[in-house]
Amino acid sequence: MVSVLLFHHAGGLTPGVESFADRLRDEGHVVEAPDLFDGRRFADVEDGVAYARSVGAEVLAARAAELPAAEVYGGMSMGASRAAEQVLSRPGATGAFFLYGAVAPSWWDATWPAGVPAQAHVTEADPWREPEAEDEFVADVVDGELFIYPGAGHLFAEPGHPDYDEQVAKLATERIVAFLARL
Repeated sequence: MVSVLLFHHAGGLTPGVESFADRLRDEGHVVEAPDLFDGRRFADVEDGVAYARSVGAEVLAARAAELPAAEVYGGMSMGASRAAEQVLSRPGATGAFFLYGAVAPSWWDATWPAGVPAQAHVTEADPWREPEAEDEFVADVVDGELFIYPGAGHLFAEPGHPDYDEQVAKLATERIVAFLARL
């Protein structure tokens, strides 16, 4: 059992994000899923990204930094940045996982800490995919695993979203559950 701090995607703290957090709790993990959008939710990724930009990355990062530390940091899409920031700025992380994207430590002019394994999960034709970040993730996160699934959906594990792919969601979730069990 580990403690997990899970950061939501640009849709906000949706029922799908809460369901994913509950799935990890069912495995015995202590999961915090904070709402960095103060209750706002967006059905369209672009609308959520626009809202996040209006709030500002610095404000969202500050909100995340005020939260209690965890052993594992997880992020979904734009939440991956918040999760990576925690790994890079707080000692004691034992792992990280990212759904709907990968992170590049150079975004923070940082080096990924040794001994902190991570996973990233994306679909091959995701319009928000960042291959350069994936390449850097694979190269610079010593114990990093990148999983690329068939499909074109961005929020592929978000039930009720048009991008939802039940088979891909199940496989990604199983891999994350197994990853957490190894920590």
